[in-house]
Amino acid sequence: MTKGGSHSGGSGGGFHPMTKSDSSHIQSTQATAGRDFGAGSFAARAQSAGDRNAAQGK
Repeated sequence: MTKGGSHSGGSGGGFHPMTKSDSSHIQSTQATAGRDFGAGSFAARAQSAGDRNAAQGK
């Protein structure tokens, strides 16, 4: 974890707030892979973060 509690991505690009586009891509790949994307799943948490960040203007 980096200072401030933010994770940096594996690409080394630093902190990147989750966008609605990011969460859509995650849901799509999870569904294609046959993974669970119900409540509490990574895809659901990504969607929540994308919605929250969009509402905050991030």
